[in-house]
Amino acid sequence: METCTMWNKMIEIMKQDIKPATGCTEPISLAFAAATAAKELGEPVQAVKAFVSANLMKNGMGVMVPGTGMPGLAIAAAVGALGGDANAGLQVLKSLTPDVVAQGKQMVADGKVTVGVNETTKHILYSEANVYGESHHVRAVIVDNHTNVVLIEKDGQVIFEKKAGCNDSEADKITFLQSLSIKDILEFAENIPLANIQFIKNAENLNDALSKEGLTGKYGLRIGCTMEKSIKEGLLAGDLARAIQVRTVAASDARMGGAACPAMTNSGSGNQGITVSEPVTVVADHIKASGEERVRALALASMVAIYAHSYLPKLSAFCATVTAAMGAAAGMAWLLDRKTPYQTICKAISSMNGGIVGMVCDGAADSCAMKVASAAEIAYRSVLMALAGIRVEGTDGLVADTADECIRNVGLLASNGMQQTDCEVLHIMLNKNKEVAGA
Repeated sequence: METCTMWNKMIEIMKQDIKPATGCTEPISLAFAAATAAKELGEPVQAVKAFVSANLMKNGMGVMVPGTGMPGLAIAAAVGALGGDANAGLQVLKSLTPDVVAQGKQMVADGKVTVGVNETTKHILYSEANVYGESHHVRAVIVDNHTNVVLIEKDGQVIFEKKAGCNDSEADKITFLQSLSIKDILEFAENIPLANIQFIKNAENLNDALSKEGLTGKYGLRIGCTMEKSIKEGLLAGDLARAIQVRTVAASDARMGGAACPAMTNSGSGNQGITVSEPVTVVADHIKASGEERVRALALASMVAIYAHSYLPKLSAFCATVTAAMGAAAGMAWLLDRKTPYQTICKAISSMNGGIVGMVCDGAADSCAMKVASAAEIAYRSVLMALAGIRVEGTDGLVADTADECIRNVGLLASNGMQQTDCEVLHIMLNKNKEVAGA
């Protein structure tokens, strides 16, 4: 493939995979399905009956829905149906009013919203919303991608339909991504005309604003603000490593804690987008990087993360902040070593395979911020090792001789090695905390 064509394709994919989203993308997918159905209903919504895939249930049952102060898929479906913007994609809930939130909470309390698992679907990502009015019923179905509507029925009559499954364009995209290498992406990030990738600055702006919101201490587990307080009290060192961790985890605190601020996603995930961009932003601030250096480092980090994620299932038991942090490691390494960046990037990514690869995804929740903090910390530690000429060698476990093979090994683990893990995680989540008191 000609270089120009390859670079244009990378830009196209980055624009597809790096988008703003308000709220965790799994409940937002159901909210979008509900909003899409409600748009066609033509009368006030009285009830919602929803079905989702097991993976989407896992990732949506415990996470806060922005603007509502409540966790879970039921409230997401309710407010999506009552006041969601079906034209806003992943920002479907960006304009919720207090009245809509109150109505949604009442609808849930009255038992008029149900969410179950579709046991028969073969799609890892599946959202179905059945919205009922006094006289009509609309069904909307999303598969494979968080906003990919494949079916709308009104009163049993199909009014919109498209073929489900991995379409040709998606398959071509995966094939292209898996034909790349770290070297290809580095050459792209260093040499593409700057104007062509300026859009990536939006990721820095949105996710850094989300970090500042998280540091107010109003969201989630408040890890970021707790660590910041500990630095002031002398309980933690206030160095660059800690700043990377604090500012990155603060954004995740806000994201998972229901902040109304959008995150810039990567590969369909806000936490992945945060993990990619915020460490790079912190390092760029620390070394006083130029505007061009920031943009190129962010483009490198984002594209490496997308490349690594192409080997993963859409949703799985594998926590994908790991592959996102590989992107962050690439961006940080490039900023800190402009003489031999390729070697440093590859060493850092290889060492990450010897660290937190295999961290389990147990559903979207406040605790995701713990995983984001760990991923950001080990990414920077791996960069420091690489700068010293040290890496985990290819003789160790999942680590291979090359960074590209390391990434492929991660994909094999997630795709082939963690299927039963995913089933067991969901089983535990659905059946925990049922012991009878005093038994």
